Amino acid sequence: MKIIVTGGAGFIGGNFVHYMLNKYTDYEIVCLDKLTYAGNMETLESVMNNPHFKFIKADITDREVVYKIFEAVKPNIIVNFAAESHVDRSIEDPAIFLQTNVMGTQVLLDACRKYGIDRYHQVSTDEVYGDLPLDRPDLFFTEETPIHTSSPYSASKASADLLVQAYYRTYGVPVTISRCSNNYGPYHFPEKLIPLMIANVLNDKSLPVYGTGENVRDWLYVEDHCSAIDLIIYKGRVGEIYNIGGHNERTNLEVVQTIIKELGKGEIKYVKDRAGHDRRYAIDPTKIHNDLGWLPTTKFDEGIKKTIQWYLDNKPWWEHIINGEYQEYQEYQEYQEYYKKMYKQREVTT
Repeated sequence: MKIIVTGGAGFIGGNFVHYMLNKYTDYEIVCLDKLTYAGNMETLESVMNNPHFKFIKADITDREVVYKIFEAVKPNIIVNFAAESHVDRSIEDPAIFLQTNVMGTQVLLDACRKYGIDRYHQVSTDEVYGDLPLDRPDLFFTEETPIHTSSPYSASKASADLLVQAYYRTYGVPVTISRCSNNYGPYHFPEKLIPLMIANVLNDKSLPVYGTGENVRDWLYVEDHCSAIDLIIYKGRVGEIYNIGGHNERTNLEVVQTIIKELGKGEIKYVKDRAGHDRRYAIDPTKIHNDLGWLPTTKFDEGIKKTIQWYLDNKPWWEHIINGEYQEYQEYQEYQEYYKKMYKQREVTT
């Protein structure tokens, strides 16, 4: 079995590479990654010498390169994690999100049509559904919930999902789509909420919380997400969408307070809210449970302890990101300017 994992040097994709190599020791896993700011070769360091793993630096929007890779590898399965994924960045610069998330997906689908595959799996997000009101805890996203995007990022992911469905209905490409809630765990890039807060606490910096911190997210431990995708690519029905949720809803403020409690220190600073900030995400994973027997196994209180411990045990990994050692100087400067703009100079509101 040969599997191409795009975006495999990123957070979820990297965890998926580790998960699959550990579970299927005879599989050939080929990772494609452009190595933008969120791609980190240190995430894959422990598997680089595995004879069943190969890394290729490539941009999924480069049709010629992608076709050559398909010709050489002759993959059975494609799992597409490759995406620009940070909402704040999409608000600042929407164009790159459309290029990677939509046009890149089209190139992969065209390659699947041309060379043939057993399954193409698109990793999407619950953000395509928009948000839910805070005062209706009885409401959840199902696979039938209409798409109602709030940011250029979620709009680009929804567009890619529609394209995937169109290639199934028009060309018969064997596809599946999964839409997950917020992931957390090892190798999470430290611009995201949980790793940012952990890193800031350990570096004695304040903890920026949007608005009043009342926004609610459903948290999914990344290994649970990997196990769900593993099931879908083998047992999921072609053409179907599966929601993957953690049943672990927390407000952003509760998440930060939990990290402070676990580490024994930390100072919250409330900052100006994000434009178009979604209020609540909550996934109903009934379909994947009924069809495939999947349920998350990691409760948030357990998962956050494991995550914090990983960051304590792997300080060089995230320190190299923050100080720029993991990338070239120019890219490091760009990241530092972005980080400064988005996280260090926000107006404190309370």
